[in-house]
Amino acid sequence: MAQKKRIVVCVPNKLLKEVDQVVREGNGNRSQFIREAVQMYILHRKRVALREQLKKGYQTMAAINLLLAEEGTDEQLLDQYESQLAEAE
Repeated sequence: MAQKKRIVVCVPNKLLKEVDQVVREGNGNRSQFIREAVQMYILHRKRVALREQLKKGYQTMAAINLLLAEEGTDEQLLDQYESQLAEAE
């Protein structure tokens, strides 16, 4: 079994009553409930951070793609690119 550390957490009475109600309904105990809640919160934070990273990446790539698309509107450049592709085949 993994090592465990005991911590003390202060919560308002109303919140503790809600936790105890959920624990009774789920046939668990407070420690198990708190462990699972903390794990879920950490996982949620990681997902939010990943979404933000993806969002920034997509925004950066959108700007780059727009620049590339604008460069590609020059017919002469497109013709030159296509001829280079044809030569490579």
